[in-house]
Amino acid sequence: MLIFVDIDETICSKSMDGDYSTASPWPDKIAKVNAYFDQGHTIVYWTARGTKTGINWFNITHQQLRDWGCKFHELRMNKPAYDIMFCDKTQNSLV
Repeated sequence: MLIFVDIDETICSKSMDGDYSTASPWPDKIAKVNAYFDQGHTIVYWTARGTKTGINWFNITHQQLRDWGCKFHELRMNKPAYDIMFCDKTQNSLV
């Protein structure tokens, strides 16, 4: 399976004042995603960090994922910023 995973408030805390470098990891959620990786699934982290502001958070985000022990194949930026998504394939199985 190809699995897309959001970052903020999915595997880590919300950043303070839009500074994503202050986010704290949630190890139990990261472990759940890592288990999918270990089962052979493709993990793509996809974030809206910087979508509204135009700030490039790629390097900081990539380093955070590595520091937090996240296993993944790809990090994608430019996820649309939205408040609610309705989709037949969307689920929050990490809760």
